[in-house]
Amino acid sequence: MVIKEISVDEFQEFVNSSPLGTYYQTRSYALLMGNYGYDYDFIGFINEYNQIKAASLILIKKEKSIKYGYAPRGFILDYFNQELLSSFTEELIKYYRKKHICFIKINPEIAISEVDPKTGVKTYNWNYDIKEILENNGYYKLKDNLYFESILPRFQAVVSLKTFNEDTLTKNCRNKIKKGIHKGLHIELSEKSGIDILQRFIKKKKHTNPFYYKDYYNIFHREGMIDLFLVSIDSGEYLINSRKLYEEELERNAILNEELKRKSNKKIINKKMNSDRKLLAYKNDIQEATELNKIKDKIYIAGALVIKYKNRVHILISGYDTKYKNFAPNYFLHYQIMEYYKKEFDYIDLNGMTGDFTKENPYNGLNQFKLGFKPKIYEYIGEYDLPILPAKYKKQRLNGNLAKIFNKPDIKPIKKG
Repeated sequence: MVIKEISVDEFQEFVNSSPLGTYYQTRSYALLMGNYGYDYDFIGFINEYNQIKAASLILIKKEKSIKYGYAPRGFILDYFNQELLSSFTEELIKYYRKKHICFIKINPEIAISEVDPKTGVKTYNWNYDIKEILENNGYYKLKDNLYFESILPRFQAVVSLKTFNEDTLTKNCRNKIKKGIHKGLHIELSEKSGIDILQRFIKKKKHTNPFYYKDYYNIFHREGMIDLFLVSIDSGEYLINSRKLYEEELERNAILNEELKRKSNKKIINKKMNSDRKLLAYKNDIQEATELNKIKDKIYIAGALVIKYKNRVHILISGYDTKYKNFAPNYFLHYQIMEYYKKEFDYIDLNGMTGDFTKENPYNGLNQFKLGFKPKIYEYIGEYDLPILPAKYKKQRLNGNLAKIFNKPDIKPIKKG
């Protein structure tokens, strides 16, 4: 069998038919990364009958005199077929040695364990054996990360949309969603123009240059693979809801007052104090809604980009205006996205989590937010490098050049115009 470049259509057909198919291994992702300094190959491993037995998008870039390849989310092949993997790897090295590639990086979308978020205990599956298979074929295992040090997250939160409903969520999550509804939040499917609004909410996150997510949307939208959602406040609805809740609580408070006159005990006193707090909160909500109602323009406070591929959707990026944090917009946004897709898709990927489930984790807030939707937490196999020029690869790894290349805070766009 030999490796050769194949047509985009041949490549896409093979990837779409594979259980390891991912949107990172598509023509759309290749075009996106082409805007950021990468060349790319669509390669196939072809047998004597001209059948494709393995394939991959290989992104190619040169930095600091190092020319390297990257197969995002790994090669599309049967990793358990050791003969196939061995011969594919051997031919891959021959093929890219001629192109002076130093190494090829992979991070396969292969779950090796499910993690119990309460205890941190991992239940490993048979995919764990692939680690040894890769290492036996010359792949160099990079250090496992707990946080977000690698190119793509090693821990993923996945919710089954077929069993998803409000009752499956944690109590805190349900309360946050109800709060968003009470405060008049609405979600809408937006067009390209909404990217500028979303950009305001994600400007402190990675990859927030002026072009990156616009390019993402433009390229993936051509294939119908991306949706943009925005959340706004309906201040009129917020005002109506707040007045109704205030009036209902005022009646409840009056009843508690009468009960206290007849009989005073700790239970009734606590109920009365709790009712007083609610009245104050609803009164403040009425005041806030009244002020918001004076603003003529629609008030957007959150948004997200969602990738659609095969039977899954992936929340690519989301964010919200911290000024309106008390509206719980991120909970409302994610819940509504799940409701929107649950009839058409099987799973939703909430994107990365950290592998540290302790309270001391600096990303504990992010973890707890996603855990509120009761996802399954999967640990992926991690990152590997396949040295193509072993001596040069070892030298660059030991002198720290590789760490400098792959520990960047952002992707820098090619200047346009």
